[in-house]
Amino acid sequence: MAIKRSTKVLSEFSMSSMTDIVFLLLIFFLVTSTLVNPNALKLLLPKSTGQVNAKATVSVSIKDWGEDRYTYHLNGDEAPLSYEAVEDGLVELLQTEEDPTFSIYSDESVPIKEVVGIMNIAKRNHYKVILATQPE
Repeated sequence: MAIKRSTKVLSEFSMSSMTDIVFLLLIFFLVTSTLVNPNALKLLLPKSTGQVNAKATVSVSIKDWGEDRYTYHLNGDEAPLSYEAVEDGLVELLQTEEDPTFSIYSDESVPIKEVVGIMNIAKRNHYKVILATQPE
């Protein structure tokens, strides 16, 4: 007497759970990509063909306010800092970094002496500096 199975194995695969996962990932990446904004200040950066692979965790932005007045901003913060406060802010932000590196975002109209002043801060504290430019 042969006993037969009453249930058969179905070879179908339900794709509904896979599409749900794909849509959730799509929504996640769309939301997180709008939050990433490395340079919140509007600056006209100088153009360059060189590219650097290093990643800086901190940024210093220099804006020209006319009449030889310049403002400094750490990590794209809207609140301006004085030149003297920039060094203290950088030391505080980079003290836990293993390889401290920061980038300088300088407006095209800012004189080079202001940028060199920030580079001198990096030299005094043994930090690496990346000068941000726009690709040509």
